[in-house]
Amino acid sequence: MFDSNKVKLGIAPIAWTNDDMPELGEENTFEQCVSEMALAGFVGSEVGNKYPRDTIVLKKALDLRNIQIASAWYSSFLVTKPLEEVEKDFIKHRDFLYEMGAKVIVVSEQSKSIQGKMDLPIFEGKPYFNNDEWEKLAEGLEYLGKLAGQKDMKIVYHHHMGTGVQTSEEIDRLMEMTDPKLVYLLFDTGHLTFSGEDSQSILEKYIHRIKHVHLKDVREDVLKKTKEEDLSFLDAVKIGAFTVPGDGMINFEPLFKIIDENNYEGWFIVEAEQDPMLANPLEYAIKARDFIRENTGL
Repeated sequence: MFDSNKVKLGIAPIAWTNDDMPELGEENTFEQCVSEMALAGFVGSEVGNKYPRDTIVLKKALDLRNIQIASAWYSSFLVTKPLEEVEKDFIKHRDFLYEMGAKVIVVSEQSKSIQGKMDLPIFEGKPYFNNDEWEKLAEGLEYLGKLAGQKDMKIVYHHHMGTGVQTSEEIDRLMEMTDPKLVYLLFDTGHLTFSGEDSQSILEKYIHRIKHVHLKDVREDVLKKTKEEDLSFLDAVKIGAFTVPGDGMINFEPLFKIIDENNYEGWFIVEAEQDPMLANPLEYAIKARDFIRENTGL
């Protein structure tokens, strides 16, 4: 069983309001979101679009609810934008997270990404990087890793559906091309399963390089429909492709076992983007919290 002093449990605000589709949950306020996170028994959160960016205001709201900031998503464009432009934007993001006490920065390369495009099928439209683009990405990520290190922080790379780093082969290539002391990995159960990868194999291979974990489950019937009907990623989300751990097709028991046996320290973040009108965020947050308590002791 996990040690709560080493592994902290948070939940992402995307269940309350979807950043890519703000119409999903537009009625839910920041205050409702973080209050319900605390009510469900979570102690951490990532940052959503409705969160105040004034760190004094944000800290006050979170301290009232005993919620910490675990990290926040950063969209890098290392393949398609000048490094100097990315650097300036990244430093601003890094410094905000540093002030909020976060130790890791979630980075995902969005050059050529189709994850936010409603009209492109997520499987057929997936982008690929050529050799030169891989070099730009690897070198750029190492540079961001050095910038993070200036604040004693780490970058964790988020493999993601609809991007150039989605499959096991692409994760392997990125890990091989980058310095393990500069570029770490975010392990996302939902994206690996959705893509058709062997998540347990990825976990075993990179457990000592994994510094952040996203826990989400996948509804097998919706995944099948997404493939058969060539749906986009956002369409798949809207009809319920993702759900909280224990409510879908993933067997979490061996994954928890590997993480526990290798003395992982960091955050578990429940991240299950759904339409809040169809899946009440508080109800599903409680469901996730109960499942994790029963299966990890946290």
